Amino acid sequence: MEPIRQLGLVGCGLMGGSFALSLKKKGLVTHIIGYDANQEAMDLAKSMGVIDSISSSACECAQGSDAILLAVPVSATETTLAAMLPALSNDTLVMDVGSTKQEVAQIALDILGKRNLAHCFVPAHPICGREVSGVQHALSDLFERKKVILTPHAALDADPAAAATRLARAKDVWQSLGCEVFVMSPQEHDATFAAVSHLPHFAAFAGLLSLLHQTQGLNYMQFGGTGFSDFTRIAASDPVMWRDILLSNKKEVLLQSRLLRQQLELMESFVAADDGVALQACLSRASAARAEWPRKKCSE
Repeated sequence: MEPIRQLGLVGCGLMGGSFALSLKKKGLVTHIIGYDANQEAMDLAKSMGVIDSISSSACECAQGSDAILLAVPVSATETTLAAMLPALSNDTLVMDVGSTKQEVAQIALDILGKRNLAHCFVPAHPICGREVSGVQHALSDLFERKKVILTPHAALDADPAAAATRLARAKDVWQSLGCEVFVMSPQEHDATFAAVSHLPHFAAFAGLLSLLHQTQGLNYMQFGGTGFSDFTRIAASDPVMWRDILLSNKKEVLLQSRLLRQQLELMESFVAADDGVALQACLSRASAARAEWPRKKCSE
């Protein structure tokens, strides 16, 4: 890909830091200017060599940058885009790394559309991460051999040619970092990830809380083995980030939660009735699907 002359990194945390380190490792960026509302995070990113210089605002960070990555909570997208708007040009590529996309795409349309710059924004969701947060945990190979979903909004294509150019540029960037790139609508994205990401986190948090609300819950936890560790691992994720994700994708999360409860109630009924045949049939179907899962491929 053509190297990025200046990357404006808004949000110096795990994802933003890993993106910056990945670009540097592959020699795909000349200069990275960073901004974070947390001064300590910015200073740490600078001392680690994640960013090359510090800016005093999101607008200053965007000024002169030919590519910008928003690595901020979904709830901060609106204020961040609004702050950057005066500094954006017609050729700027703006991406985010949020886990929900319908709300983000609409925000971009509302704000960037004021200057006819909606085509500059290509929402992105790299399917990777860690249970820890902070730039100190950033990895230069975090995106290697990972999927990334790009979700251009049809309404963002007021200038189809410019939008196609930005989408191609975004694909080029992520593929150069070692990602397998997929494109889907924001609606399809949010429905998909409510099922395979947001619901599992929702359930893991709830499962752990169900123990904590029991008198002997903490005592039970000390005997947890691999199964307990596997099930609850993602409940160690950043609560603020997951609060924003669950609320941003509320409709789809609630749908998936209802579907999960239906299956729990069905299996409970089999257990209550000592119906081993029906219970085993449910377990076998789930077990077979899980065993087959790694071999199933997504279609672009």
